[in-house]
Amino acid sequence: MSLPVNLNDIQDAAKRLCGVIKKTPLIRSERLDEILGCEVFLKPENLQLTGSFKIRGAANRILSLSEDEKAKGIIASSSGNHAQGVAYAASIAKVKSIVVMPKNAPQTKVEGTAKYGSEVILHGYDSIERYKKLYELADINGYTVVHSFNDPQLIAGQGTVGLEIMEELDNADMVVVPLGGGGVLSGIAIAIKEINPKCEVIGVEPEAIPRFSASIEAGQPVEVEFKDTVADGLMLTKTGTNTWPIISKYVDRVVTVNDENVIKAMKEILIHGKFLVEPSAAVGVAAVLEGKIDVHNKKVVFVLTGGNVDLEKYLKIIS
Repeated sequence: MSLPVNLNDIQDAAKRLCGVIKKTPLIRSERLDEILGCEVFLKPENLQLTGSFKIRGAANRILSLSEDEKAKGIIASSSGNHAQGVAYAASIAKVKSIVVMPKNAPQTKVEGTAKYGSEVILHGYDSIERYKKLYELADINGYTVVHSFNDPQLIAGQGTVGLEIMEELDNADMVVVPLGGGGVLSGIAIAIKEINPKCEVIGVEPEAIPRFSASIEAGQPVEVEFKDTVADGLMLTKTGTNTWPIISKYVDRVVTVNDENVIKAMKEILIHGKFLVEPSAAVGVAAVLEGKIDVHNKKVVFVLTGGNVDLEKYLKIIS
């Protein structure tokens, strides 16, 4: 079966994004080695200008728009990080952008999105409500939809994270990636497996909303019930039609983690890794703390997907 994204697409995205995004370094964390029992490498996407990896996919998609699409403008839906990536990329391309965000989105993410020039519409509380509003506005106004995880060009942009990992550590034993809609996991998995098939790629999703775990069990994409989780950036209830076949082919395993261990992981990353990250970015370390992944004596890369946290909320969570 032909997949919607391949390694060439990701390599093309890397060229397009040169000078637009940061090539984040792999950071060794010997203090986390002792806690997790492996050789720890952190990929700090929280150091991107917009505070998360989402700028990669959003910029690749927007910079690939036709002139007609640019003239009409774009629209996206996001709980925060994709919103800021879209807003920043649209400002670079001088394209009008509208972003539909949940009413309970972190204030830092709402303000960050507006700062880059996007019109922010607060609507509903889950992705189903937001996307219903998004497609309604897109149909009326002719906007191009920049999907938060299922667009092939967006997946290719996210896959540049994997390329960079392989450039620095092509003998990695394992790469652990947070799993929401699956865009970043899909892109990274293609890049890693096509360059080093022996490297394990693990996806980690919230125990409260295990949409990919349920899909794997069913053998096809399924939708699960919406529940609250501290990992607010991973609060999606259904798998993507494009991410599903990629993850099915390239990802070795998908595991779930509970909120308690996500909070523990945030503390460990802050105290021992010296990075302040949002809950969604900490799920990989949480999976090891919860005993869901065997990392003993392995070279393991943890992708820290973002660091856009509301300070008051962050302090409340970790206390």
